Amino acid sequence: MRIWPGRPFPLGATWDGHGVNVALFSESGERAELCLFDSLDADRESTRIELPERTDGVFHGYLPDLRPGAAYGFRVHGPFDPVRGLRFNPAKLLLDPYARAIGRGVRWHDALLGSPAHSGPDRDLVRDGRDSAPYAPRGLVVDAPFEWGADRRPETPWHRTVIYEAHVKGLTKRHPAVPPALRGTYAALATEPIVGHLRSLGVTAVELLPVHYHVDEPALARRGQVNYWGYNTLGYFAPDPRYAATRDPVGVINEFRAMVKALHAAGIEVLLDVVYNHTAEGSETGPTLSFRGIDNRAYYHLAEGGRRCLDFAGTGNSLNVGHPWVLQLVLDSLRYWVAEMHVDGFRFDLASVLARAGREVEWQSTFFDTVHQDPVVSRVKLIAEPWDVGPGGYRVGRFPAPWSEWNGLYRDVVRRFWRGNPGMADDFATRISGSSDLYGSGSRGPTASVNFVTAHDGFSLADLVSYERKHNEANLEGNRDGIEWNDSWNCGAEGPTDDPAILARRARERRNLVTTLLLSQGVPMLVAGDELGHSQQGNNNAYCQDNEMTWLDWSPGPEDAAFVELVRFVVRLRAREPVFHRRHFFRGRSSTAAGPKDIYWLTPAGREMTDEEWATADLRTVGVGLVGNQIPEPDERGRPITGGSFLLLFNAADTPVEYRLDAFPRQHGWIRVLDTARDGPPGRGVRLRASRYRVEAHALAVLRMAPFSRS
Repeated sequence: MRIWPGRPFPLGATWDGHGVNVALFSESGERAELCLFDSLDADRESTRIELPERTDGVFHGYLPDLRPGAAYGFRVHGPFDPVRGLRFNPAKLLLDPYARAIGRGVRWHDALLGSPAHSGPDRDLVRDGRDSAPYAPRGLVVDAPFEWGADRRPETPWHRTVIYEAHVKGLTKRHPAVPPALRGTYAALATEPIVGHLRSLGVTAVELLPVHYHVDEPALARRGQVNYWGYNTLGYFAPDPRYAATRDPVGVINEFRAMVKALHAAGIEVLLDVVYNHTAEGSETGPTLSFRGIDNRAYYHLAEGGRRCLDFAGTGNSLNVGHPWVLQLVLDSLRYWVAEMHVDGFRFDLASVLARAGREVEWQSTFFDTVHQDPVVSRVKLIAEPWDVGPGGYRVGRFPAPWSEWNGLYRDVVRRFWRGNPGMADDFATRISGSSDLYGSGSRGPTASVNFVTAHDGFSLADLVSYERKHNEANLEGNRDGIEWNDSWNCGAEGPTDDPAILARRARERRNLVTTLLLSQGVPMLVAGDELGHSQQGNNNAYCQDNEMTWLDWSPGPEDAAFVELVRFVVRLRAREPVFHRRHFFRGRSSTAAGPKDIYWLTPAGREMTDEEWATADLRTVGVGLVGNQIPEPDERGRPITGGSFLLLFNAADTPVEYRLDAFPRQHGWIRVLDTARDGPPGRGVRLRASRYRVEAHALAVLRMAPFSRS
């Protein structure tokens, strides 16, 4: 096969209509070979071709006779000197970091290890000479045109965004109206039963758990399990084929695109949960699948000397985004998913790792500068999980604009308040009003806070009010995995029960939590299945459960159907009333000289809270008045924003509380919008005749101000 010098860019194997340009970065490598396979089933390559040129650390060549569909990998030659961080091993077939499609996945075998599996504590100092090609993943050269037609990004502004976190397979696998051949796939997510459900809920964005090509850890494979969540990435450009209905690699790419196009047509954005903090290769004793064999010293954070990986992600390694070529890989990947796959934003797993220069988190890091200046990536939604497991890694409230953040403090405080923990009222007030203590400085607003009470990691909403202890036995790790603290409560019985009083309490607590979430300032995130009463039987770490524990049951009972209606109602209320999705923080004062303040914190007596009352240790009730005509920003046409004014009355105490309604303000009456103590979805608003409103124990009420009527 002929090979010409080619170009050092673009990286990867790129079909240009006439041939394929191949470019591979390796700063410390000495030679690079392109390995071609006659078929995906072939255990060994039929051809090895040394890339003839090297420019600025990039090996490259052009093959005029190569065509799309070719299966390929690399072998890189260089020193094996682990003490200095060099782990080159030409016996290992390496996946192209820029592969657009994966032709065959990993087949776990000890030959994939860079060092012998059982050679003692210093085994990483010994090079394993077994050929890994029969077991290694391989990329495919692709040509994947797609007709986007009139695809238009919804571009929902942050303050109107409602996120729905979902797993492609878990969301669609058991839906009875989805054709069986499509269930669990990208194609299923594009069907009307799924899109219609999302649209009926009123969500504006789906945030998909990782869809980049990932591999299952060897320990899971040995137990017959999989990494269901997918936080073990190996290919940053390839959609994972395990979620595709088609087996054709090019078809996988276009099936994903068709899903995005269908969701866009419904006005729904697509956000991807991405894992650039680590790779699937694990620690220095892990497999050599791609990056480690291409240039271990460039791709990974290494301890002093270079032998050991620094692990800020709890997975064995940390990607060294501070290296220019690794940073380029991340940005090239992000641009590809925006420009070629039309996604609308990203949630960055363990994002603090990306800000580390060496061991420290640095906010002036090159990563942030590059992202903010990029003309493509800077214009989509960017969400940080603002922590990692390294020293000083918990950075909630510290990420720069224009980033939004998963607000873990919101989750913790809201759970503890409704659980009945004493002394939470003041923190609860801060969280539901937008967490200005975290995001109020500089140019950030309430939308910097992505609020959630549940996520994929942890208890589902139904389990949050049904279990006080984790029950992770099905993970086969002796119930040692998963977090020990959950801020959960079982309402009187651990797990399933037939007690009607306990079931009623659990249903009310679910209504409390979801209503609080959706009416808080910031960006709410719902979790797929929470609206359906989905339970994981108390498993708070179901990362390896690819079964009915994590697949949603789409046949909810009457109580769950009523809860779905409640979620729809509150999402519509949030969308309709500007006071629930402000772009700026409350100021605690009027926008005019004589007008009312924009927010009032109220006692049951109807007067404003004092500092002494906020400091009451056992305070478990919060009343808040939100004034709809005190919103400082104009609408999209420059007109003043006006809307309804509301009273939100929260009672996490064990006894009812009566709130006076005639004290604030005196010239208006009130309409009950919803009360979580009442079973079933809200009906039409009810005008209140009394001057007091009784909020039952463990309940909240939403009242809307209306002109006072004497009739």
